[in-house]
Amino acid sequence: MKINFISIVIAVACVVFAGLVEAGTCEIKYTRTACPGKEKISYKKCKGKQKCSKFKEAASAAECGEMAVKSCKNRRLSITKSKVINALFDGNAIKASNGSDDFCTVYEKASEEFNKCSG
Repeated sequence: MKINFISIVIAVACVVFAGLVEAGTCEIKYTRTACPGKEKISYKKCKGKQKCSKFKEAASAAECGEMAVKSCKNRRLSITKSKVINALFDGNAIKASNGSDDFCTVYEKASEEFNKCSG
């Protein structure tokens, strides 16, 4: 009975560990272009810099790419003119579905959310 219990515990631990090993690191690289005179507030999300990276966990390069596209969202239309979002999965550059390094080139709302500085 003890052997069966130990075997089950080991099997469960292996399954849990295998799930953790499969996840990778997704680096989302942001480059913002601010509306004129709005650099300070536009770059605030990158601690005052035009460029920065944020790291997230992703199960695959495809999931990392999906997160990169979502990162293109721009709610501050009169503050941030546009964004360029690049991504790396486990240190390797990945591309958008159109082959571009910039995931915002496939972001469906780019025309609605970018280049709207004057209103």
